[in-house]
Amino acid sequence: MKKSVLMVAEKPSLATSLANILSNGKCSTRKGSSQTVHEWSGSFQNEPVTFKMTSVCGHVMTLDFIGKYNNWDRVDPVDLFSCDTEKKEATPKLKIPSFLAQEAKSCDYLVLWLDCDKEGENICFEVIHAVKHTLHRSTSGDPIYRAKFSAITDKDIKAAMANLGRPNENEARSVDARQELDLRIGCAFTRFQTKFFQGKYGDLDASLISYGPCQTPTLGFCVKRHDEIQTFKPECYWVLQASIVTAENREIPLNWERVRCFEKDIANMFLQNVKEQPFARVVGTSHKDGVKQRPKALNTVELMRVGSSGLGMGPHHVMQIAEKLYTQGYISYPRTETTHYPTNFDLHGTLSQLAPSHEWGTEVAQILKDGLNQPLKGHDAGDHPPITPMRLASRNEFDSDSWKVYDYIVRHFIATISRDCKFITTTIRFTIGTENFSTSSKTLVSPGYTAIMHWQALPKNELAAPQFDVDEELPFQVRLVECQTGPPEHLTESELITLMEKHGIGTDASIPVHINNICQRNYVSVNSGRRLVPTTLGIVLVHGYQKIDPELVLPTMRSAVEKQLTLIAQGKADFDSVLRHTVEIFKLKFLYFVKNIEGMDQLFEVSFSPLAASGKAQSRCGKCRRYMKCIMSKPSRLHCSQCDETYSLPQNGNIRSYKELKCPLDEFELLTWSTGARGKSFPLCPYCYNHPPFRDMKKGSGCNSCTHPNCMHSFAVNGISACVECEGVLVLDPSSGPKWKMVCNKCDVIIHLFDEAHKVTVEESTCECGAQMVTVEYKPDKSKLSNGATEMTGCVFCTPEFLLLVEKHRAVASRPVAIGKSTRGRGRARAKGKPRQPKDKMAQLAAYFV
Repeated sequence: MKKSVLMVAEKPSLATSLANILSNGKCSTRKGSSQTVHEWSGSFQNEPVTFKMTSVCGHVMTLDFIGKYNNWDRVDPVDLFSCDTEKKEATPKLKIPSFLAQEAKSCDYLVLWLDCDKEGENICFEVIHAVKHTLHRSTSGDPIYRAKFSAITDKDIKAAMANLGRPNENEARSVDARQELDLRIGCAFTRFQTKFFQGKYGDLDASLISYGPCQTPTLGFCVKRHDEIQTFKPECYWVLQASIVTAENREIPLNWERVRCFEKDIANMFLQNVKEQPFARVVGTSHKDGVKQRPKALNTVELMRVGSSGLGMGPHHVMQIAEKLYTQGYISYPRTETTHYPTNFDLHGTLSQLAPSHEWGTEVAQILKDGLNQPLKGHDAGDHPPITPMRLASRNEFDSDSWKVYDYIVRHFIATISRDCKFITTTIRFTIGTENFSTSSKTLVSPGYTAIMHWQALPKNELAAPQFDVDEELPFQVRLVECQTGPPEHLTESELITLMEKHGIGTDASIPVHINNICQRNYVSVNSGRRLVPTTLGIVLVHGYQKIDPELVLPTMRSAVEKQLTLIAQGKADFDSVLRHTVEIFKLKFLYFVKNIEGMDQLFEVSFSPLAASGKAQSRCGKCRRYMKCIMSKPSRLHCSQCDETYSLPQNGNIRSYKELKCPLDEFELLTWSTGARGKSFPLCPYCYNHPPFRDMKKGSGCNSCTHPNCMHSFAVNGISACVECEGVLVLDPSSGPKWKMVCNKCDVIIHLFDEAHKVTVEESTCECGAQMVTVEYKPDKSKLSNGATEMTGCVFCTPEFLLLVEKHRAVASRPVAIGKSTRGRGRARAKGKPRQPKDKMAQLAAYFV
């Protein structure tokens, strides 16, 4: 009985092309239960067989959680890091697994013609799993083979058939690992933040707020550039713009050797010096050979870059077109990292088939006549040859976009075996007084590859080189022009692709998918020049991740994961170990993210709810000097619309400006928080409250917990004594006058003192009880000191004159007062620490005030 060989391609169109090539156009076609099947007779392993060629439609299976974990309402997202997963049919309607199993019956061999990348390798094993129970194993040895090819041409396909190998399980496992990591991490974060924000803000489409281990760092690049633009501060500079006038009355602009000057007075000095001169003098002429180097062979990343920057198409669209051209046999496999032609690559044959073209035939004929130039040495990634044309096509065979992509691939190939562009740069140097100027022009020697890649040709206005004699004097004009430095522009898709490649975010196959995702999900918009401008939603998401855990949006985490996945593909790392370790890291990050989601919520609330439009100008931002709005709804916060920053504030109290005083550390204007005239209060810096400047200062602390050694608002300067009820410090509130008070910086003990005093200050000296001495000043008509004195220095706890002027609030002498010996860390001569607790006097005072 004649044996049978089942062959499986990745797409129906590819199966048709392969069947026609391998059968020499003599195959028959029938409709299977799911896909078309091509059949013909031939020879395999030196014996006659019947071939059956069919296809899948991409992945046969997809990874998903088992049923009960797909219920968003009943499942805690953290469970997704450890719950069971299963492989499900990727396209249930097509029933590909059962179709493959049916076709494999009575077949003796399986030959896999999937795309030759890691994803293709993974699909190989999906096909193997589908047919392993029905494949007729009458042969000795392994009946499963893998075809390796890079182009859909007779030569390549028949060579692949003659040199079959085996599928690579390590590469397939690396894809399994990526799929599982992306599923667990992406779904856990996406479900949690979507449910948290869903329906919470009227102007936010919260149907899905997604997170992706690659998608989010991709968005992070765009927002980082946007932040740089927003925070950019222009700087003025001045330029001397001079020009000479030739005998033919032709005006030629000159370049100032100093380029620019940032001091106006100095620039004016240069201007006056130049204006005093009658002529510009030629001091020399130089000629320099220049070269514009031909490109290296084309790989995927470069094709996507050019597609965006030169062809005006998104990278995702470019790759869709490239894949279509590949399956139709017009170009080689479009997913490759290699930029170096193999030593056995037929450059001459590939070029010769392009000669009949009306588009570039003239250039090709000239190269064939002069001889092919040796291509530049590029990078050999060991995957596929560079992208090249495989057969000649005309413009009318394609739609507009497909022709653009094909035309570029052809021209790029021709350029790689063309000569370099050569030119001569002529530079003429002038002096005008003490200042040096020059003008340069380029003279084309040989256009080289720019004859075919004409958009890289030298600009025509650079080709005419004026000629002057040394010491020739020419009239000139000069003026001083004021300019400003400008911010960078938003990232282009091309620049983003470069950043993703540099930081190892995604693969050549997934990079366009990630960029397409952030566009479709309204995180960025594509503006003119294909520049990616983050939307409010995109900015808030990234700032939220940065506020909670910057690593969630930095490229470093994913880059490290990609390296581990590569090691799995190379057989150098264990699948289970990599998976377990990475999942555990992201699980911990997820738990921390959930615990601190309020940080992101504050940004959402400001950006998307009516609260963003409410509030009133309160104090100036230390970064941009614009007024920040104080939003007193819960939770209270400050928002700077210029910097797009939100700062948490103490809750359940009143916030007011503190005399427009500034924090010496960050220039933010201080605020005071209080629960009422007789309640607790303290000054605070909005920035320090959210970003503690000292290691021993906790987040959410005011100036009464700040250890700055000489700031007039810090507890290091205003601390008086240890609190009798906790481990805190009683700190004079300098913003409370004329109703002065000491407030514990940890508990709710309040001591009112020196009512209506004009000034109260804490001294460097200490009392015997350990408390800091205090000086109080009254105006003459309001003095409450004995004998009508207007000023007195003493101890709040020991000085008799002060005892009647001190009133304690919420003091309970419920426990003994610990006697400490540490000293308060403020002043030039005092060691750091907290103030000593006063001895018996403090305990007596506490009991007295109850």
